[in-house]
Amino acid sequence: MFALSPLSLFYSVNILTLTHFQCFSVTSPAPSTVRPCTLQNRFQPAFTANGDYVIGGIFPLHYNQEMPDLNCTYRPPPVRCNGFDPRAFRWALTMKLAVEEINQSTQLLANYTLGYKIFDSCAYPLTGQRAAVAVLNGLSEEESPTCSDASPLLAVIGESGSAQSIVVSRILQPFRIPMISYFSSCACFTDRRSYPTFFRVIPNDDYQVKAIAQLLVRFNWTWVGVVRGDHEYGRFALQGLLRELKGTKVCVAYQEMIPLLYNRQKSSFISLAKVVVVFSAEGEMTPFLRDYMIQNITGIQWVASEAWVTASVFTGSEYYPFLGGTIGFGIRKGHISRLSDYLKTVSPENYPNNPLVKELWEALYGCSPYAPSASQLPLCTGQEILLVQHSAYMNTSSPRVAYNVYKAVYAVAHSLHNLLLCKPGVGPFENNSCAQSNNVLPWQLQHYIEEVKFKIAGEEVNFDLKGDSVPYYDIINWQKGTSGNIELVNVGLFDGTKAAGEELVIYEDKITWAGHQREVPVSVCSASCPPGSRKAVRRGEPICCFDCIPCDSDSVECIFCPEDFWSNEDRTICIPKKVEFLAYDSLGIALTVISVVGACLTIGVFLVFFHHRNTAVVRVNNSELSFFILFALTFCFLCCLVFIGEPTRWSCMLRHTAFSITFSLCISCILAKTLVVLAAFTATRPGDNIMKWLGPKHQRVIIFSCTMVQVIICAAWLIDASPYPSRNTKYERSKIILECSVGSSLAFWCVLGYIGLQACLCFVLAFLARKLPGNFNEAKFITFSILIFCAVWLAFIPAYISSPGIYADAVESFAILASSFGLLFCLFAPKCYIILLKPEKNTKQHLMGKEK
Repeated sequence: MFALSPLSLFYSVNILTLTHFQCFSVTSPAPSTVRPCTLQNRFQPAFTANGDYVIGGIFPLHYNQEMPDLNCTYRPPPVRCNGFDPRAFRWALTMKLAVEEINQSTQLLANYTLGYKIFDSCAYPLTGQRAAVAVLNGLSEEESPTCSDASPLLAVIGESGSAQSIVVSRILQPFRIPMISYFSSCACFTDRRSYPTFFRVIPNDDYQVKAIAQLLVRFNWTWVGVVRGDHEYGRFALQGLLRELKGTKVCVAYQEMIPLLYNRQKSSFISLAKVVVVFSAEGEMTPFLRDYMIQNITGIQWVASEAWVTASVFTGSEYYPFLGGTIGFGIRKGHISRLSDYLKTVSPENYPNNPLVKELWEALYGCSPYAPSASQLPLCTGQEILLVQHSAYMNTSSPRVAYNVYKAVYAVAHSLHNLLLCKPGVGPFENNSCAQSNNVLPWQLQHYIEEVKFKIAGEEVNFDLKGDSVPYYDIINWQKGTSGNIELVNVGLFDGTKAAGEELVIYEDKITWAGHQREVPVSVCSASCPPGSRKAVRRGEPICCFDCIPCDSDSVECIFCPEDFWSNEDRTICIPKKVEFLAYDSLGIALTVISVVGACLTIGVFLVFFHHRNTAVVRVNNSELSFFILFALTFCFLCCLVFIGEPTRWSCMLRHTAFSITFSLCISCILAKTLVVLAAFTATRPGDNIMKWLGPKHQRVIIFSCTMVQVIICAAWLIDASPYPSRNTKYERSKIILECSVGSSLAFWCVLGYIGLQACLCFVLAFLARKLPGNFNEAKFITFSILIFCAVWLAFIPAYISSPGIYADAVESFAILASSFGLLFCLFAPKCYIILLKPEKNTKQHLMGKEK
């Protein structure tokens, strides 16, 4: 093996490019002896067609090469291309179909025709250069007898590989001929200084490496290998992936290159990581995978770039044990309505002199259409069936690269159509001129390519300032088909136009992983350390590789337990933290019993009042308001139950809102009752007419209005920042306290403040009426009940703030129960005493203090 210097490589390239012209001599001959410039060799294209405007096409119709001997002692033979690729041949036929459709169209380039010249690049930069120079030249000496002129070429559709496109683009640049690539995704092409005439209908690799990085992070693959081809595409893709992985937990186990001249046993490194990302074309992958299969390495989860994820050459059943489960990003699929029928017209009968059609037949059917044949294949009988490994050639239901070719040809056609529509005086060129229809220059066409915008099969096609198209990928998974071959299944998408974090959509339930597994494979250098141990990074290795050392007393550094765990007494392992909340234990049961007893007592009082509703005590003390108060108190007792049990979102929202609304209703009823008592005694004075403003309807309005204010506050609270369950791990590090966060402290204290305001107003009014005449002064009882209520809640505030954990809920429950019992006993115990034990005092005269 030896390495060529850049200069020798340059001369080798030019020697092998046999369409160059021999117009030089070692010595400087006299002018009379200068030989005329003539074509030195013939490089026949795959297909040609004349037209008013000619475009070129370059496709990798073969995926392998045999390099000649370069000892420089004699003229080397041309590079021999082998390994016919039916998939690439379909791309070429798609270009041919698109041109024929355009020529038949009455709306696009009417009265003009497109011609084409399609050449084979053999998936190699050297032969790609040969194709590029050939597409620039005439096809024979008759077309270019003095070699002083080139065929009229306006644009080139090509190439597939980025390495070949770099060569082709640089050859076309001096002639300012635009090229539109259908499969070259290297990020290097965004440099408009280096590639000013380059466009593409495939997304930039920057988006692909971003998508792959997100995929690796998504499935927590922290230890991955990267394999790339020996070209710019692989180099730039690797650089982009490493850039995207910075700041993530993903480490690259190795970076390996597949050489153009492949050496056996280069795939032994594959098993060092369970997940392998490959940036390579199918031509370079073929010998690499063959070697990989010979070594019988299985269980590798391949992540494929768009360059080979849809390669039909690897879909045979023999590849499934090694490549099954492969996942990758493929270019967007489209629809070409006539492609299927068009492919069926390509046969040896219709193209008897085309050697590529012969190779196609041999590849598809395993027989030779002509005899004799150098391939030594049997003669075709017409009864052969399509070979399984090339069945994708006829599958046109979801073309991808072929669809890109189709778009590229139509982009040229639409741009040329717009150019021909130009009106003199308003053109884009010097002095507002237009291009001459009989002498269109390539750089003039490029101007219109930059601005072209059209729709095809429902998709909008256009180019940005860097010549790139819309970044969109299908996520493809290689699964086992019914016949044992590999089928390409869509399992998601990547849309680069979406906001950050929303680009990647994966349907995990549809994915089959390596080894025909349904569970996501694990690819890590070192498994996560168990609780109670620490990481010890291995010297000279990535941070993903470490040893787990027990976290004992001699440890220099220990890991923190997960948030939900706590170390044991020996600090050797992490144990789950104790989870606490106000449960139905001794405290919870006690509060529940008190709550239920309070509610039952209230209901009992309600029944007593209802049974004696026609007696003086009940009637004098406004039976309707009394029933309202008892109704509200019942719910005040019961709302305490919401504070017991594991907090949920609904219980958290119900806790404070139910308590505040029921208490507000209760205090509103007491306020109305206080006003009625105060008015009843002051109205006895001559000229007072205040009672007409405190009738039953007005009382209800007061209760409704005062309660509605609290309802509005609670509604605003729930809408803006509702309470929610939270896990408090800060108060006590060994416990997790489940509690309800109030959401908005302002709303919480507004609710309590409003209840306090109502209570204070009741207290003031009741205090003023405490010395009114009568044996049964209701205002005096209201004063005591409100006094107890305010005392309980004033004591509640500091106790609630200082109570730890579950005791905060217990304090609030106690405050609710204590204040409810205070209201119940102060307001209704004296009345029940008279009704049940002193019925002789249950008269109007006694209550009014008029009894003799």
